[in-house]
Amino acid sequence: MADISMVINGREVRGSVEDRTLLVHFLREHQGLTGTHVGCDTSQCGACVVHVDGKAVKSCTMLAAQASGSEVTTIEGLAKDGHLHPVQAAFKEHHGLQCGFCTPGMIMAAVDMIRRYPGGLDEKTVRAELEGNICRCTGYHNIVKAVLAASEAMSKPAVAA
Repeated sequence: MADISMVINGREVRGSVEDRTLLVHFLREHQGLTGTHVGCDTSQCGACVVHVDGKAVKSCTMLAAQASGSEVTTIEGLAKDGHLHPVQAAFKEHHGLQCGFCTPGMIMAAVDMIRRYPGGLDEKTVRAELEGNICRCTGYHNIVKAVLAASEAMSKPAVAA
């Protein structure tokens, strides 16, 4: 057994888990954060993407013990004060989902992508960056539109009220 502690969505969490417990299973089964999905069991689909210390990680490839001491953000931690994160809002506005299974991982990957490309994104870059996230429904067209719209919205300076 491994004793672990981490901050998940701003809340400190401690626990004991089997050494082989994957981060995705710790989040879903021990913390009840079921927005992080298990899609393929081979790290191919990206449905399990979360942020560990601010970087996108496939949580099915990381042991919970490896995340001990880290700050983890899941899809449940993106919205603040009842307001969707700009990427979540863009996915909603641009219909960047159908069945919704891949959506949490896509959104988490997009948030990280936008962070890494603060000057903005183009379609070619978005499509290349999303290669590790599989969607079997949409054909990616509206997902790409949503990521580009969010990138544009997030790159604009905030207007003082």
